[in-house]
Amino acid sequence: MFEYLEIEIDERTGVNRIRLDRADRRNALSGALVAEMKEALALAEADARVRAIGIGGRGPDFCAGADLAEVQASVEEGVMASLREAEALGELFTLLRKLSKPVVAIVHGRALAGGCGLATACDLVLAAESARFGYPEVRLGFVPAMVTAILRRNLGEKRAFELMSLGDTIDAAEASRLGLVNRIYADAEFEAESSRFLAELAGRSASALALTKKLLYGTEGQSFEAAVATGARVNALARMTDDCQAGIDRFLNRGGTRENRENQEKEETA
Repeated sequence: MFEYLEIEIDERTGVNRIRLDRADRRNALSGALVAEMKEALALAEADARVRAIGIGGRGPDFCAGADLAEVQASVEEGVMASLREAEALGELFTLLRKLSKPVVAIVHGRALAGGCGLATACDLVLAAESARFGYPEVRLGFVPAMVTAILRRNLGEKRAFELMSLGDTIDAAEASRLGLVNRIYADAEFEAESSRFLAELAGRSASALALTKKLLYGTEGQSFEAAVATGARVNALARMTDDCQAGIDRFLNRGGTRENRENQEKEETA
């Protein structure tokens, strides 16, 4: 049902893999591709089989950024056409945070400009050892505008400004050091390791992940006291979920003795 995406759902693990499929254009973010991404994410959110979402790319690169031919066409149409195109991409970035299910960027090759923005907008980023990241827009007289809000939160002002103002491309190790990447895997093992990570994430409590994501992003801008109070409310809500009740029951009753419970606690916190 999609022209520019490949969708794969593993019902055994609950992982939904979404792959950008414009390899001939280095998976550039055209208007049609962005629209399909939003539709695919909405479907994944509504699908009870899906517990975690991975976003990757076909071909040698994750995503090279915006489709510059379309950018030029929008400029010729006027400022309102440019605004509509930019807002559509901004809506995609916002949607990634609004989903209750965790979204993981699976980055190989190059993730540049809007492509790097797409990865950064995900909840987690896995990178192949040879992956490259960057916001080179300034070299074209352009601005990595929508992702600025995310970069400032992820990196702080000075690191974010350095990346955006110089437009340098950095390797996966540097991206990890800055806080843009969560895990790096050797190229030869990247597909297997990223699949394992996604399956492990999908195996966690769906209600706990949803509440954790909502709390993490929902407390942004709150005072310390308000954020702690919000956390207390989420804590109380989490206790009432079926997953939490089942987890507590398993912990209290497995083995039957205090010594066994203490040993189990050590294993689960190791």
